[in-house]
Amino acid sequence: MKFVIQRVKRASVTVDGEIVGKINRGFLVLVGVGKGDTKATADKFLKKLLGLRIFEDENGKTNLSLADVKGELLMVSQFTLYANCRKGNRPSFIEAGGPQLAEELYEYLLAEAAKSVPVVQKGVFGAEMDVELVNDGPFTVLLDENTFA
Repeated sequence: MKFVIQRVKRASVTVDGEIVGKINRGFLVLVGVGKGDTKATADKFLKKLLGLRIFEDENGKTNLSLADVKGELLMVSQFTLYANCRKGNRPSFIEAGGPQLAEELYEYLLAEAAKSVPVVQKGVFGAEMDVELVNDGPFTVLLDENTFA
């Protein structure tokens, strides 16, 4: 599994000209599911995501979590996070989880996140999406299997 987490002032996802997900201050998370990922993998990544203290406190230190700032969450499935560009110039996606597994774990992440985050928005799995954001900082964090090594 891979997460690209962007601290945002606001973000939205549009499909066919219609906004399908929109948040104010919080995290825009691009979610990539790999071949061997499970619900246990998703739980581990979600726990880390929700515990990240990357919002500034009153002293300007990144010391506050999403919950501390009453932040919102927008999660967008993006299999291209598994692009392998080692050979040639055309990426390979053989390490990405198949569509059935990816959608199952994506929906699982959304449901689990909604248990502790009041506002959870999403993109449309498998759709062509326009993602807009105002990155706050900018502040971007990558979580992958090396995060937990």
